[in-house]
Amino acid sequence: MVKKVKNTKTKQINQSSQQVEQSARAGFVRRLAAMIYDALVATAVGMCAAMVLIVVLVVSLKNGWLDLQGYNEPNELLGESVMYKTLIQVWVGLWVAGFFLWFWKRGGQTLGMRAWRLRIYSTTDEPVGWGRLVLRLIASLGGLGTLLVLLDVKNKQSLQDRLAQTEVLKLTKEQNNHKSW
Repeated sequence: MVKKVKNTKTKQINQSSQQVEQSARAGFVRRLAAMIYDALVATAVGMCAAMVLIVVLVVSLKNGWLDLQGYNEPNELLGESVMYKTLIQVWVGLWVAGFFLWFWKRGGQTLGMRAWRLRIYSTTDEPVGWGRLVLRLIASLGGLGTLLVLLDVKNKQSLQDRLAQTEVLKLTKEQNNHKSW
């Protein structure tokens, strides 16, 4: 019984590897569509993260756990203070970055990439780890790194793909139907 399970899994892995080898790299339009979809989701994630932190700060300021620094209302302090504005922006940035990194690590796809049947794969024998994913996120330059796909018609590789040694492939419906999340 154990041998059959191992053999079945090995066959599935080999078939999956062969299917991936047959897949083509994603072009600019498909990547752009996935980026727009992901931008909407990332905006929602950022808004929720900001709301949670702002509520915590307002409650803390109203109850005297944090100093109002001479302001009458917490919203005045939060609107004027460079420190609090920076704290909120860093908090939101970490949540948005975490959104991309978590989905890339868990299944190689964000929600937008899944909708447009795209997935990140390693171009080396090593799996894509956290370090390469962070490099990929930084090198994307907020999506500008993807413009390189327009110039690299033959290889269809973005700046972030080149630096992180990854590639974004178009998937078939069957390849896109995985349950790794």
